[in-house]
Amino acid sequence: MEDWRHGGFGLYLHWPFCASKCPYCDFNSHVAAEIDQTRWRRAYLAEIERVGAETQGRILNTVFFGGGTPSLMDPDLVAAIIEQIRATWPMANDAEITLEANPGSVEAGRFEGYAEAGVNRVSMGIQALNDSDLRRLGRLHSVAEARAAFDIARNAFDRVSFDLIYARQDQTLTSWEAELREALSMAVDHLSLYQLTIEDGTAFGARQAAGGLKGLPEDDLAADMYLKTNEILSDFGMPAYEVSNHAREGAESRHNLIYWRYGDYAGIGPGAHGRLTLGGARVATEAPRAPSLWLQQVETSGHGEAPRETLTSADQANEYLLMCLRLAEGLDMARYATLAGRPLSEAAVSGLEEIGVVQRRGSRLAATREGRAVLNAVIRELMA
Repeated sequence: MEDWRHGGFGLYLHWPFCASKCPYCDFNSHVAAEIDQTRWRRAYLAEIERVGAETQGRILNTVFFGGGTPSLMDPDLVAAIIEQIRATWPMANDAEITLEANPGSVEAGRFEGYAEAGVNRVSMGIQALNDSDLRRLGRLHSVAEARAAFDIARNAFDRVSFDLIYARQDQTLTSWEAELREALSMAVDHLSLYQLTIEDGTAFGARQAAGGLKGLPEDDLAADMYLKTNEILSDFGMPAYEVSNHAREGAESRHNLIYWRYGDYAGIGPGAHGRLTLGGARVATEAPRAPSLWLQQVETSGHGEAPRETLTSADQANEYLLMCLRLAEGLDMARYATLAGRPLSEAAVSGLEEIGVVQRRGSRLAATREGRAVLNAVIRELMA
């Protein structure tokens, strides 16, 4: 059995445009005065056809429209893309089709059209549940608008998730706990809860470098927020199945599980990444980040990719370790050994077990709750 089948096969489509650029965001997102959605439609459909020809015979488990702000796409464009996808691959009976959305009134007005197009899951970027922090984060919506959009989404889709950011400026552990409980009063079955990180190349990064980003919590407080998050959501029946993602049993993001279980996924759109097993070799794919360059390349060259990189056995083993240890279920040590050509270091695993940051369950190795709080250090030790 080819290794990717342990994780499944998904398709990621990147819509690179946003109404504005958030100061913390380092994703490949751009603000444009005008967007020719007809031209983008032709490019997406051509890329789906091209990648489909390479992956014939596979069952497609998931589709994910990410961005950027995909909820700025015309519903007709989303419908055309999904129609082309269904004509290209046989799809699983329970195929998950997710679209990321911002909770503004413009986007919410499109929800019914997306549902009719075939989208069956929405992930909403609410980010905070108080208006002052929303303004600090550069969000264009208010809490009232977010709640209204969430209610519309809940009526349109069977599955709705939303994101919050914590460890924000001047945020206390008590205020975060109260915000979490408010979020749980809204949540359906899935929440994504991310610690604010300050990245180079963002407005927040520049502000911090200039000494202007005040009130960020110390590392100990941020760690306490993480542990409190896990405690509260576990008690509520939505434990962390991944470092930053919580769900009721059966409501996990199936698309993201393909990444974390190290399956294959095709990436289409500006800056999109992919992992595909073709002719017995696993390749990494990547597309040009600039929207205009990607569009021009698809139109003139017949493909929207940079040159592919063939991944070595060591590359694949390291990627599997990096991705799968993010999951509460952990990694399969036998699968790791097959990819790497050698088992994990027994000395490293035993040492991490002794200090309580990993645990073995049969052939699986998983980070404990405390281990997931220091996961980068755990991974470095296992790789060493």
